[in-house]
Amino acid sequence: MIRKSIFYGLLFVLAILLYAYPNFETISAGVAVLLFGMIMLEEGFKVFTKGPLQNILKAATNKLYKGITTGALVTALIQSSSLVSVITISFISAGLISLSGGLGLIFGANIGTTATAWLVAGFGLKVKISALALPMLVFGIIFSFQKKVSLKGLGNILAGLGFFFLGIHYMKEGFDVFKDHIDLSQYAVSGFLGVFVYTGLGIIITTILQSSSATLALILTALSVGQIEYENALALAIGANVGTTITAILGAISSNSAGKRLATAHFIFNVLTGLVAIAFIYPLANLVNNTSNLLNIASTNYTLKLALFHTFFNVLGVVLMIPFIKVLERTLLRFYIEKGDKDIDEPKYLTPSVLGFPWTVISALIKESKYLYQNSVFEIVTHALSIHREDVKSDKKLKTVIKTSQTDFHIDVEGLYYTKVKSIYGKIITYATTAQSTLKLNNRQNKAITDIKIANRKMVEIIKDARELNKNITIALNTKNAYLAKEYDSYRKKLVNVLRTIYLFRKEDDSKNHELKLKKLKNEAKTNIRQSNKSIDKLIRKNLITVEMASSLFNDYANVNDMIKKLIEVAELLYGKKDALFEDNGNGSA
Repeated sequence: MIRKSIFYGLLFVLAILLYAYPNFETISAGVAVLLFGMIMLEEGFKVFTKGPLQNILKAATNKLYKGITTGALVTALIQSSSLVSVITISFISAGLISLSGGLGLIFGANIGTTATAWLVAGFGLKVKISALALPMLVFGIIFSFQKKVSLKGLGNILAGLGFFFLGIHYMKEGFDVFKDHIDLSQYAVSGFLGVFVYTGLGIIITTILQSSSATLALILTALSVGQIEYENALALAIGANVGTTITAILGAISSNSAGKRLATAHFIFNVLTGLVAIAFIYPLANLVNNTSNLLNIASTNYTLKLALFHTFFNVLGVVLMIPFIKVLERTLLRFYIEKGDKDIDEPKYLTPSVLGFPWTVISALIKESKYLYQNSVFEIVTHALSIHREDVKSDKKLKTVIKTSQTDFHIDVEGLYYTKVKSIYGKIITYATTAQSTLKLNNRQNKAITDIKIANRKMVEIIKDARELNKNITIALNTKNAYLAKEYDSYRKKLVNVLRTIYLFRKEDDSKNHELKLKKLKNEAKTNIRQSNKSIDKLIRKNLITVEMASSLFNDYANVNDMIKKLIEVAELLYGKKDALFEDNGNGSA
């Protein structure tokens, strides 16, 4: 409600400004065209984030210097620190990269965003717009209508750049005309008061535009026609840097604790960098002047000097923060703590932010499915057998485990399904279906998500089978018929053997041998489903069990073998070599 009120309030203010100052229209149109260009640029680059860009960002996080360098280069190339921030938050939320790795990318993105200032100051304000923007728009629109995804993406990039430069042109023209009526430079404020006032103004403008690059372009065009003083422009640039953290904060609202940690780190970094820049604004300005002399930049070329200042204080911020990265990481980990409750009543990895990219949603889905399998399905099945989980995980002989586990657990399998499984199962299926319907997936990615859905459906079927089996195990544990109890103990032993092998397989201790054993057990279960149980036949012939007992044993014989088959199939889907499919490297464009 508050955000809506602010939005409508800003629209009202804009309408008044356009009515009171008709010449403000050109500037506003320039900002709108530039922002539209940046949106098209981002959409164009998103086409290529399915493969190379994701791989580059993920691979660059194992070393801090690689993360910073990659974040800077990628942001400079795609002209969107917001896109890099969104991808990084998605990666961290899905558990693909660590917090420290994400910090490196974000710090680098801050340096990379300075490329916008250089692009505008050194290129956008110097070249004749018709010779640059219009051809880009023509070719960009032609490419954007092509069916091939890569050509469409290239078209959006070219059109985006065209609109970007066209927006700069309109802003510059607007300020030129606007100056004939109102000279904004007369509102210049000198000294530290001016620094604080214009820094605040920079934060406000960037919060409204949701783009520090757009704010910088606005500052540079106004500076190029003398509508603002150089000193105030420096403060505006600082404010733009601080204001850009709003985008990351908004992106992290829907993410998990990992995403919130990164957004908070981004906010802390930019605020501290801004405070340092404010405190040393005059020494930094002198450094810019001296460097400009060395680079033969004219003393009156304030646009290039502003670009140089913007680069200096961003690099300075990174240099100052590097020694404190580990401290910052530890503090954030303590402040944003994941819920320790192991009950599956809410997703641990599924957040709206992971739905941005195929790689992140697939990784989050498989992590969530593994968590469900390890913590709920494993618990429900073992307790349905009246076996303690620790006994399954132990190295006790199976015969001993069954012999010492003769107490009925009085477990409510149905209740556990509703409290621990149903909700999270629904979430997994919802996210999987949403990803398949909204993201442009290649065949391998689509198959991977389908396999995840199959694995989860089988888990639900296993629990339903365990519910039916548990009823008769309860009877067997309390019966005086030793033959019936013995048969059900053999069923329990079979299932415990499978559960233990799966546990060892997913721990990856000698996983090859455990994998071979699972295949053998699955084949045996498939064969048993088609064959009758000779021991039950023998008990019937000798009248050692009743007709009702025989019926239950036959039904549960098929039930147990079906459970074994499904348990192993889920383990193969979630922990086998199909992981390579789940964490697809993005080969293929769509």
